[in-house]
Amino acid sequence: MSPAPLDRDDLRQRVGKALSAFLSGQAPRLDAVSEQLGPLQDALGAFLLDGGKRLRPAFCYWGFRGAGGSGSDAVVTAAACLELLQACALIHDDVMDGSDTRRGQPAMHRRFSALHRGEDWHGDPEAFGMSAAVLLGDLCLIWADELLNTSGMPADALLRAQPVYDEMRVELMAGQYLDLLEQALGGGTVESALRVARYKSAKYTIEKPLHMGAALAGAPLEVLVGYSGYGLPLGEAFQLRDDVLGVFGDPATTGKPAGDDLREGKRTALVAMALSSASPAQTGVVRRHLGDPHLSEQGVAELRQVICETGALDRVEQLIAELMDDALAALQAAPVDEEARAVLEELAVAATARAV
Repeated sequence: MSPAPLDRDDLRQRVGKALSAFLSGQAPRLDAVSEQLGPLQDALGAFLLDGGKRLRPAFCYWGFRGAGGSGSDAVVTAAACLELLQACALIHDDVMDGSDTRRGQPAMHRRFSALHRGEDWHGDPEAFGMSAAVLLGDLCLIWADELLNTSGMPADALLRAQPVYDEMRVELMAGQYLDLLEQALGGGTVESALRVARYKSAKYTIEKPLHMGAALAGAPLEVLVGYSGYGLPLGEAFQLRDDVLGVFGDPATTGKPAGDDLREGKRTALVAMALSSASPAQTGVVRRHLGDPHLSEQGVAELRQVICETGALDRVEQLIAELMDDALAALQAAPVDEEARAVLEELAVAATARAV
């Protein structure tokens, strides 16, 4: 029997332990500034330690192992920095999207606006909540760097990983802007939607964490090429699955209300595919309902019907399957450790089926 599932669960626990230790170490620094920073510490602790799939640390860790590295606590801690980077991205993303929930709990800006109202402070609770969330996201970004640089990895390994880490962050921010632009332009082609998915999620979720792990291990170029062949199509499949769940997902699984992406007006590849094949009447339904923050369950149902009737859902599912096949074929050809290959195969299935 493959040890991969046990290893994956163990890795999640080790990442959580590393994050918990790091946050505990930061508490005295914040307390020394002011005891009023307690709500920030509590909010971030709950966000980081009570949820999350730990996908990015997993791909970084197994990228390292696949390149011949050993599974030390130092590399787990280095990989855990990606959870802080992800926290920054999610907190800021929820502000930009005006999301109410994340992982089944109030989004960070909603949490702090509720704190403002509950304490009956001066000013606008919503503005306070958004400002606090932006600052907390920035703090996560700073701490991600600190956790990486104090992970205990050798200095030469950190020096090799830094350019990958820098490029990953640049691509993430560029992808976020392209996502904002896509919404502002009212959506474009399927190709432009896939470009957003590639830079906002695909590369940042899988390819670059793999490259970062490989860089920490000092891997040769052929390993990086193999990881790209696996990570890019898998990352796009991951984002396409996320798009499907944003429309059809169970709130118990997604942690968000049903159809929340439709209320937020997300111009995903799924929506672009539907519009590319829609009749004038179906286009009217999409234009009328997509992006309505007060969209009813009936409106969600009408949009789902258009997505299904135009064949967009079937096309996305087929594309996910094709991308998955491409990723697994590239992984088989990549010069990586066999144990890591087995785990990366399982992670591919889990990421596209959202079983993690």
